[in-house]
Order: sequence, then structure tokens, then C-alpha cells
Amino acid sequence: MRCRNFLTGTAAAVVVDIRPRRVGTSDVIRFRSGLDTLMALDDSRGGHESLERAALAGASEALDKLKQAASQRLRLRLFSIAADYTATAAWSALDARKLDKTNEHLNRALYLAGMAKDPIAELRVWNSFAMLAHQRSQHTQAVDAGYAAQATAITRRDPFFASLAHARTAIGHANSGDRQAAIRSLGYAQEALGKASPEEPRPSWMAFYGPAELTAMTAIVRDGIGDSAQAEAASHKALSSIPKQFRRNRALATTRLALAQLHQRDIDTACATASTAFDLMAGDPIPGRMRVLLGDYYRDLITLAPDAEAAREWGDRYRAEWSRA
Repeated sequence: MRCRNFLTGTAAAVVVDIRPRRVGTSDVIRFRSGLDTLMALDDSRGGHESLERAALAGASEALDKLKQAASQRLRLRLFSIAADYTATAAWSALDARKLDKTNEHLNRALYLAGMAKDPIAELRVWNSFAMLAHQRSQHTQAVDAGYAAQATAITRRDPFFASLAHARTAIGHANSGDRQAAIRSLGYAQEALGKASPEEPRPSWMAFYGPAELTAMTAIVRDGIGDSAQAEAASHKALSSIPKQFRRNRALATTRLALAQLHQRDIDTACATASTAFDLMAGDPIPGRMRVLLGDYYRDLITLAPDAEAAREWGDRYRAEWSRA
């Protein structure tokens, strides 16, 4: 009898030991901290394969936690975390110009954001869809994605998010050749940002946005609608205030400045400016999205000044930098 009782007690102890640990707030904090780390890496280096893999692993781990006993509130938070990690993977793929993979990740992230009932994650996905459409030169779709971002519930609660959605839509309008709509959307973006509280807590992926980034986006819009002098002024203003840790964004804004100078036929200055974009990314591979923008600069350069000495010298450096792994 004692033997039977001992075995029964041991089995009960084993059952207790292998029961899955319940998901708690500490898990959510750990996941969010991991996202913050990935976003800091992206800010400095840009999108790359190892970041994409790490983000997908984070999403998978968050979804695995759903198998454990948890409250509905925590289940929604886990879906939200998985959506954010998947959107981070999509962003990394987009920055690396892996466009089909980006589309795949964004569709998955949108599903997860819906499961989470998370309007911030939904806005993030639509913002990235707008950028993906731009990379594919599908400018009407970029505008549509911008409108979808504007329609998310978070834009009615926090004008900071509304500002980003309007700014993204403005770029789509500019690339579509709709000058008035582009300027109007920029105005909405500036008005919304003026109403936003800078102290409001927001996710780390939104850390890039603010007056400096809106000014950089204004430069894109202005150059797109032919206002190159205003684009140059906006780029200078943006570069004076984009934080140093956003190295990739500073390099992109520098290239946009060079394009604005080039479109005013200031060849020597434009080439000198464009060269500093390479310097800003020294030590890391140049992300695919930035490579394409530099390619756009080179294409315009050889179109406008094929025989200029500065153009030949810059072309030599461009080809050398392009070979960077």
C-alpha cells in the first residue's frame, strides 16, 4: 500500500512539474524589449537578413505562447507582439529590397494585427504597404495604402499617427503627379503633428517620426512635384535635426538632398553631397532601398551632366561602393 501511494504521489508531482508556465506580464516586457533592440539595430544599420530572421523568430515564439493557458487580454497582447515582430521582418525585407518577401510578411502581419485588434499595428502595416507600392512604382496603390492607414482607429485617438499617415499619402500623390493633393496632404500632416503630444508613450518603431522626419518627407514630396529649391531647403533642415543614431535615415536624407541639388543643375555640390551618404554608412553594407535611391541619383546625374568631371569621379566611387557586400 505504501508503495502504491508513493508511486501515485510521484506521478502527481511529475504532472505539476511539466505543466506549462502561464504567460505573464514579464513575458510581454521581454518581447517588447527584444523589439526595441531590433529597431535600434535597424535605425543604425538598416534592413538585413539576420534582422529579418530574428524578427520572425520573435513572432514565432510569441505565437507559441498562445498554446499556454492565458487570459484573453494576454492572448491579444501576444497577437499584437507577433504582428509587430512580423511587421519588423517585413520592414527589414523592404529596406533590403526583397519585395516579394516583404509582401508576404505584410499580409501575415495584417492578419495578426486583426487578431490582436491592434490599430497601431494595422497602421504600421499599411504604412509599409505604401512604401512597398512606392518601391514597385505602383503609385496609385501607395495612395490607397496611405488612405487605409488614415482610416485606422489610432489616427482618431492620436494625431501623431495621423500625421505619419497623411505624410505617406502625400508622397504617393507626389509620385502620381497630383501636385495639389500632395501639398494638401502635407498640410494635414503638419497640422496633425502640431496637435500631437510628444510625451505620449508610443512603440519604438515610431521613434523615427517627428518634426525632423516630416521635414525629410516634405523634401521628397517637394522634389517629386518639381519644387527642387524647396526640397533642398527642407533636406538641410531635416539633416540639422535627425538624431545621429538614425544613421540610415540620415544617409537617405543626404541622398535626397543631393537629388534636389542635382535637379537644380548644381552638379559639383550634388556629387559632393551624395558622396557623404557613403561615408555615413561606412562599416556596414548599404541597404537595398538606399542602393536603389543612389542608383536613381546616378541615372539622373549621367542624364543631366554626362561629361562633367565630378560626374565621372562620383560614378567611379558609386561602382566601387556598389560592390560592397
